Amino acid sequence: MAVKGIDVSRYQGDIDFRKVKEDGYEFVIIQAGFGRFISQKDKYFEQNYRNAKSAGLKVGAYWYSYAVTAAQAKAEAEVFLEVIKGKSFEYPVCMDIENESQRLLSDNEVGDIVNAFCSHMESTGYYAAIYSYANFLKSKIPAECRKKYDVWIASFDVSAPDYSGNYGMWQYSNSGRVNGIRVNCDLDYAYKDYPAIMTEKGLNGFGTERKRLDENGFRKGDRGNGVLSLKQLLTLARLRGEISQGIDNNGIFGDGTQKAVNALLKKWGYTQNGIAGENFIKRLGEELQKD
Repeated sequence: MAVKGIDVSRYQGDIDFRKVKEDGYEFVIIQAGFGRFISQKDKYFEQNYRNAKSAGLKVGAYWYSYAVTAAQAKAEAEVFLEVIKGKSFEYPVCMDIENESQRLLSDNEVGDIVNAFCSHMESTGYYAAIYSYANFLKSKIPAECRKKYDVWIASFDVSAPDYSGNYGMWQYSNSGRVNGIRVNCDLDYAYKDYPAIMTEKGLNGFGTERKRLDENGFRKGDRGNGVLSLKQLLTLARLRGEISQGIDNNGIFGDGTQKAVNALLKKWGYTQNGIAGENFIKRLGEELQKD
């Protein structure tokens, strides 16, 4: 069954979220900001987050991207993380990618941008999703990205989006009238039990300490025989199809090794903190011994 929600930004001004809740809506996705600078934080974000939570609504967040390179996308994700630090979100934290400048890029370039943003969010324990219009999703974002990350699709005035891929949320109107909001706002449906996902997996600020497999161990930048042994195990895991990520071809715990570690942590239901400690290595050994 679809769950009804809305998404809002500074353009909706002051919102009475208790009236929104009474009007039958159960969640709200709040714009946190846009771009690569902390000064671009949405001026209503803190107020919207606080009041929506107080009213009993479930909350997610999104960040509007202007990135035209992977480096810029990662910088945007870092600012997004700074803005949402210390908060908890029952719904995904989303990359809003639809800017005209991004339409001029190749599919591969757009894919690199999406991966840079979303993988950085996931590496710090968040549930990342991609928001865009159906046409942009189909024409500019590679299928690999749309399978790897959850999709929040925008498609208005239709009975269903013209989109053959899976999506977890559908923004079905940009002209909704909702009690407690003086102007139009976007209306959404959610098709997954996101609150259960976040709490069970310890994502988006829910139970992250309890869900960490290791606090100490090998991490990015480390080197030595222990790292080489870890890489051998990860390579075996890749050969067995446990992960698809390649491993750094050197003696350093680099980006590739961190992604491989996080891929396994995600698969096992733990926070993706990029640490391969005693428990991680023990669990990996056990998995490799299975038939």
